[in-house]
Amino acid sequence: MRILTTGGKGQLGRELDEVATAAGHVVVSTDREGCNITDAAAVARAIDLAAPEAVVNCAAWTQVDAAEQDVDAAYLSNAIGPRVLAAACAQRSLMLVQISTDYVFDGRAEMPIDEWQRPAPRSVYGLTKLAGENEVRQLAPRHLVIRTSWLYGRHGPNFVLTMLRAAAAARPLRVVSDQVGSPTWTGHLATELLSLIERDLPGTYHVTNSGITSWHGFALEIFAAAGVAPEVSPITTADYPTAAPRPAYSVLDNRACRLLGEAPMPDWREGLRSYIAQLRERGALPGRTS
Repeated sequence: MRILTTGGKGQLGRELDEVATAAGHVVVSTDREGCNITDAAAVARAIDLAAPEAVVNCAAWTQVDAAEQDVDAAYLSNAIGPRVLAAACAQRSLMLVQISTDYVFDGRAEMPIDEWQRPAPRSVYGLTKLAGENEVRQLAPRHLVIRTSWLYGRHGPNFVLTMLRAAAAARPLRVVSDQVGSPTWTGHLATELLSLIERDLPGTYHVTNSGITSWHGFALEIFAAAGVAPEVSPITTADYPTAAPRPAYSVLDNRACRLLGEAPMPDWREGLRSYIAQLRERGALPGRTS
């Protein structure tokens, strides 16, 4: 299969390139300079040159707090970009895979959120990502909308690398303990993405690693896996105010995948251990380890 990725220099784009290539697929990876997804002519040129069977949109505005001030820029990347891609894919009968987020929900749930729950974003970032989902659904008959959460990968930036660098600086850390979710490693996400693309069954899918933790719990597991032991204090969301509200509960139920017989995603701790092992093997693990 030939796959075109936009936002190919990001952590998911790079991971998908490696995983898909290893599986025997041909991946054409583009970045903003090679394919600005808000430019219809550029998108048409990139698609026609790559001649893909599927387009995976990893390009997005991901600066959650900055979106609260630069609303138009966030909508341009997260809504207009998917609109342009969806129109181009529809004209060519191509599958479009749109990567979305747990931020489309309000974070007030008390049990895992499946694909049939009504979105209710509370931040500009969440609003723009939901708008992008809807553009894709309305314009591209062959589409996958993939919602994931707490994503991290080898190419960063991400929470894991931030925590390890902070630990290497030997300063006390304060990490939020009243926000919970499912940390998801790009290595596992990319593998499941390929499986869903190959099935070619349009729809919305939640794809996250299994299990639940808080940011504080995640940090503790990161340090344990890396063999470091910094001072880490739990704090509340109120202790760490941000411009954009964060979901208190971000646990997504991968119900659609489960009902279709897809293998359950591994536990988040397994993904973290694999990620830390990769960093160590490549000599890219920040700080000293045991």
